[in-house]
Amino acid sequence: MDNEHIKIVTENRKARHEFHIDDEIEAGIVLRGTEVKSLREGRANLKDAYGKIKKGELYVYQMHISPYPFAYYDNHEPLRPRKLLLHRSELKRLIGKVQEKGFTLVPMRVYFKNGKAKIKIALARGKRKYDKREAIKERDLKRELDREKKGRH
Repeated sequence: MDNEHIKIVTENRKARHEFHIDDEIEAGIVLRGTEVKSLREGRANLKDAYGKIKKGELYVYQMHISPYPFAYYDNHEPLRPRKLLLHRSELKRLIGKVQEKGFTLVPMRVYFKNGKAKIKIALARGKRKYDKREAIKERDLKRELDREKKGRH
C-alpha cells in the first residue's frame, strides 16, 4: 500500500460472525453526487446488505446511504440498488462461484481509496448455529488466556 490513502466509511462487523469468508474482492461503486457526499460524512450502513448478479452485472442491495441533508432537490433514494464495477474476468469467476451451492456475496466494508469510493465484497458461505457457538467459545477462551497472561506480567 505505497502511496495509497484509505478512509474507511463503514464496516459489516456481523459478517464474520454470520459467514465463513472464502474470498474478498475490491469493486468500485456507481454513485450519485449526494451519495458520495453522504459517504464522506460516514452516513452509510451495511447491516442487511447483500450482493446479487443480475443480467451479467453485480449489484449491491439494501446498502443504506442516508440522504444528504444539504441537498434541496434531487436527493438519492437511501436503499436503491447500486451497480458495482469489476473486471470482466473477476465477474465471470464470481458468477461461477455463486452458482455453486451455498455461496453468497456479502459486502464487508465501504471506503475511499485515493478519493474513489470502493466496496470490499466477500464470497461467503453461511455458518450454522453450532459453527457460531464454536466461534464464540474460541473467542472467549482466547480472551481468558490473554487476561491470564496480562495478570502474570
